[in-house]
Amino acid sequence: MSTHQARIRNFSIIAHIDHGKSTLADRFLLRTGTIDTRTFHDQILDAMDLEQERGITIKSHPVRMAYQADDGQAYQLNLIDTPGHVDFSYEVSRSLAACEGALLVIDAAQGVQAQTIANVNLALRQGLAIIPIINKIDLPAADVDTCLTQIEELLAIPREEALLASAKADLGIGEILEAVLARVPPPPVFAPDVPLRALVFDSVYDVYRGVVTYVRVFSGKIEAGAGVRLFSTGTVTEVKEVGVFSPQMRATGILHAGEVGYVITAIKDPLQIRIGDTVTGARMACTEALPGFQDVCPMVFSGIYPIDTRDYEALKFNIAKLRLNDSAFVAQPESSVALGAGFRCGFLGLLHMEIVQERLRREYDMDVILTYPSVIYHVTMKDGAVLDVDNPIHLPDPSEFDHIDEPMIRAHIIAPTDYLGSLMNLVMEKRGICLQTANVDLRHVMITARLPLHEIVLDFYDKLKTVTRGYGSMDYEPDGYQTGPLVKLEILVNGEPVDAFASIVHRDRAESRARILAKRLKEVIPPHLFRIAIQGAVGGKVIAREDVRQLRKNVTAKCYGGDITRKRKLLERQKEGKKRMKEVGKVRIPQEAFVAVLKASE
Repeated sequence: MSTHQARIRNFSIIAHIDHGKSTLADRFLLRTGTIDTRTFHDQILDAMDLEQERGITIKSHPVRMAYQADDGQAYQLNLIDTPGHVDFSYEVSRSLAACEGALLVIDAAQGVQAQTIANVNLALRQGLAIIPIINKIDLPAADVDTCLTQIEELLAIPREEALLASAKADLGIGEILEAVLARVPPPPVFAPDVPLRALVFDSVYDVYRGVVTYVRVFSGKIEAGAGVRLFSTGTVTEVKEVGVFSPQMRATGILHAGEVGYVITAIKDPLQIRIGDTVTGARMACTEALPGFQDVCPMVFSGIYPIDTRDYEALKFNIAKLRLNDSAFVAQPESSVALGAGFRCGFLGLLHMEIVQERLRREYDMDVILTYPSVIYHVTMKDGAVLDVDNPIHLPDPSEFDHIDEPMIRAHIIAPTDYLGSLMNLVMEKRGICLQTANVDLRHVMITARLPLHEIVLDFYDKLKTVTRGYGSMDYEPDGYQTGPLVKLEILVNGEPVDAFASIVHRDRAESRARILAKRLKEVIPPHLFRIAIQGAVGGKVIAREDVRQLRKNVTAKCYGGDITRKRKLLERQKEGKKRMKEVGKVRIPQEAFVAVLKASE
């Protein structure tokens, strides 16, 4: 028997990174008896080793809990824990689409942060009930009054609605669960003759069972053995297994309206399942798809290549599996003269790129190289046509296009007022402009700035943390395109351009960038038997140069006396031989050189 819909609550936990979401979820699981103390460990919903080590949530995790409320009724709570980093807002939007309410967790010592505001806006767009929770109230640095003021000023939520808690100290957990029952509405009730409609909000790939689809049923029911249709593709398939998460997968045979669980069908191809799709009945199908979640496009692009070219097929298969588990990650094949066959991949941000690289290494045992990150530029040709360029090697000749538009972002930075000057200098250093400053409270200020996306994808977040002593936070959103004096910077090694080192940079930054890259490459490229010139060039004009020293044999060692002309004769003969060698010689570029280019920050 399913729980009556009036006693079902579907909710998410949203917050800035490291404000205590996963710890709060742990307390819910213990308080409701979903897991016992013998099998419990911290961050139990964070299944990946990476999540456990870094203390961050990367993927959303659904779980069903049975809760005996103070009114004596048994309730079914479906919780979806969400990530907090700005790069994983895609995961947050998917989770919110399957819920009716959200718990907004705020660190009592840090207050409202930039990503807190972004997550609240996501939840409001979905029309969810929001319950603010001030967590970590037991910390010596906790400032509850300031947090309550920020909730009213920044989020427009009455301070009376906020709950006080400490997940680590197990304070206020019961009050939060009771507030979920009181403030989060139950799922909407539809007539019995309404056809099945279920939202696909996530999916993973299982080697033995194929695609495991995570669904939230809005109307109708899903049963094992029944036929279902995918709305977007029209694919009809049979349901093999239906179940829920508690927190491991547990087969139940049926999912009713309002419930969250998983469905395993006969589909084995990961590409046939689309996140945000609607699952409906094979016979009695719905005519209108459910509104999906926010569609997020990749913002940063980089090439991924295997270190050993023989591993290309393995990399291709593993990237396909990873794309199913992380639908914000996109990849398409490409080839490089220097690196061979690989993939051009799109990410939501630099942390997302780092996580994908680490998952390929750990989960699939792949050693890979990532090229210099890039963004999507709009190149307007002389005939009026507009090209989308995400790879510098595809940029046309300067004589063929009129101008280049680069993507811009609107950033919201929250930091202590003491660091306002340093933050403005950082924004100007990154070619940005400050649009607005506003006092959050007596001690914090929020800066709204417009910056080029390319300037922030590399090291902006690290520098922000440095200049604010770790107290600054940032959230950003796309803000159109802007024409700029952009040029293609090429790096020539021994006169040959290396496409993996190419980048699109601002004209004023090209020379300094070229000098840094040339100096880094000089340090990592080993000496050859001839001198190697490393040059930075823009439009055929060399703007920076470094030379890798040559290995020399002491050909004058056998000259023990005589006229100087004897030594000069031997040196000239050696010089002629090296000139011939350079004409046919190939420069061996080690893998460390590609990593050095990635780390060459301005």
